[in-house]
Amino acid sequence: MQKKLYYQYAGSCFLLLFVFLGYIVKFYPSWLNPFDESLTRVIRSGYPLMTPFFLWVTKFANPVTIILLFLVVLVVFLINKYYAEALWLSLGTIGIAGLFNPLIKLVFLRERPTLEHLVVETSSSFPSGHSTGSMVFYGTLLLLVPILFKQPFWQWCLRILLGLLILLIGISRIYVGVHFPSDVLGGFCVGLSWLLLTYTYYLQKRFVWRFTRKQL
Repeated sequence: MQKKLYYQYAGSCFLLLFVFLGYIVKFYPSWLNPFDESLTRVIRSGYPLMTPFFLWVTKFANPVTIILLFLVVLVVFLINKYYAEALWLSLGTIGIAGLFNPLIKLVFLRERPTLEHLVVETSSSFPSGHSTGSMVFYGTLLLLVPILFKQPFWQWCLRILLGLLILLIGISRIYVGVHFPSDVLGGFCVGLSWLLLTYTYYLQKRFVWRFTRKQL
């Protein structure tokens, strides 16, 4: 019970942070200029030396990449009868990253940065879809690592790798010039709030389904 309250509290905090950030983006965007401009300047200080690296990293959250990886992981879960895991991953990837994030962009309609864009993007800027998608998809896998790997050493290696990948994807969106740092922060908040608010419900469903022998 205490763990559930902790996750719900943390998830609610990230959700409130997103709402607050979205309010500023919608009505007082100039307030974010010092934050966005200073962080963008730091991240793009390696330009153009780091361009090949960040162009490679950002592809890990492209829609095609996420869809293909999602289908592969989903098949693995279903074959191994990890039905609760498959359901949780599907709801997040399809519902939050695939449907909610594109729709919420229509509320804010924030213009993208005027910097040179190293990749082509046509939708609005806030919140970052790549940041939301990476946090939801790779974040779910990060929490499910113990299901797939039993050795603590490999669990920690994969968790660190997935955590770094999520962070680098967010940074890459700023580097390639298609997002403000506040867009990335907003996307991360959406993804984190989903993961934290639903994690304990996934655990409950998994316990019930394992108890009734509906899954492994």
